[in-house]
Amino acid sequence: MSIFAVEYVYGPEAEAERTEHRPAHRAWLVEQAAADVVLASGPYGDGAGALLIFQAPDEATLNEILKQDPMNLGGGVTGLKVSAWKPVIGQFSKYMS
Repeated sequence: MSIFAVEYVYGPEAEAERTEHRPAHRAWLVEQAAADVVLASGPYGDGAGALLIFQAPDEATLNEILKQDPMNLGGGVTGLKVSAWKPVIGQFSKYMS
């Protein structure tokens, strides 16, 4: 398994979509966390986006998972960046083999 840092960008033009889809988005994240797919998630303090930490076999699988997020489906995310991440110290390092 690999770990990925996913950054969602929230543009002001999609505020209504985010508000509408936030409850379903958070419920989906809870399900993914229960399945050990989402390791952590939360919005940035300035409201400009969010950081989500995922565990997936590869980036192609992660991209398929991200397509299921109600926030993505509903148009609330205006930008997305995916980066493979290799934590070596701290809580997330236990997921590295």
